[in-house]
Amino acid sequence: MHDQELSLTDFDFDLPPQLIAQHPLPERSASRLLHVRRDAFEDRTFRSLPDLIEPGEVLVFNDTKVIKARLFGHKPSGGKVEVLVERVIGVREVLALVRTSHAARAGTEFEFGAGDSARHAAVRGREGDLFHLEFDHDVDSTLEALGQVPLPPYIQHGVSAEDETRYQTIYARVPGAVAAPTAGLHFTDELRAQIAARGAELVHITLHVGAGTFQPVRTERIRDHVMHAERYAIGAPAAQAINAALATGRRITAVGTTALRALESAASDGAVRAGANETRLFITPGFRFQVVRRLLTNFHLPRSTLFMLVAAFAGLERIRAAYGHAIDARYRFFSYGDAMLLERAS
Repeated sequence: MHDQELSLTDFDFDLPPQLIAQHPLPERSASRLLHVRRDAFEDRTFRSLPDLIEPGEVLVFNDTKVIKARLFGHKPSGGKVEVLVERVIGVREVLALVRTSHAARAGTEFEFGAGDSARHAAVRGREGDLFHLEFDHDVDSTLEALGQVPLPPYIQHGVSAEDETRYQTIYARVPGAVAAPTAGLHFTDELRAQIAARGAELVHITLHVGAGTFQPVRTERIRDHVMHAERYAIGAPAAQAINAALATGRRITAVGTTALRALESAASDGAVRAGANETRLFITPGFRFQVVRRLLTNFHLPRSTLFMLVAAFAGLERIRAAYGHAIDARYRFFSYGDAMLLERAS
């Protein structure tokens, strides 16, 4: 079924609220893993993942690092303001989502913090639904001093020290994401070492997850939805390892939808191009995958672009059945929840 025939309601499902994980498990790799094979569903533990890895397989990880991208402040009038940085575009400049009681206009100033530690930002303009803000100090130090980890809206508790550690993969290296590539949250150093010992290759690329990942699809026809741009970079050694696997028919497993989107965005004629770029790739049923054979991912929100992506990868009916199985089996959902290993439908 091609996306032109599909509407938003095709990607809806009912999820009991109590299945939305509000906190991570005490141990990263203690999560459950639903292996969605072409002919069956298999309930496993995440610690058993190495048993499903074959020699020569390439696992591609997204090494982006979540920044403290959410700021709370006020306008000179006293009105509250919430800023979620989408991307840093200069030493003192960002593009951000801004929430205020009245729409901010060019020239509007915001204040964050208080006293000697206060920082200020001014609205310089807009790019679509993002605001161009300029700070009076460098962005990195401002976010580190005053920002909060931008937990997803369905996590209902305030940010804690636990979140600053656990809403980050252990291999996060390149700052720039405003949301974690959550499939990677399950990995420990020990588990990665076990996978390497199976003869697999662990490769790292970078895609900075943007604030658009939190935005709902508002168009009934899914083909009318426009994705926010996200930056990605694939180094030459990573591209060489991936292309060598493609050339010899070895399996490539993307750890997370972000790694998959970067790989498929960089694909050309069955190979992956090294370099840095932006992607607005919107993957829906009918998409032709060139690189990724298996996808490791968490469970996603109904009616979301990520649920559409996994439906494109595994098949809409199969993914709906898999989610039904997971709900019946009381899997934990979303960022701090359990994981799935999907085999590509075709």
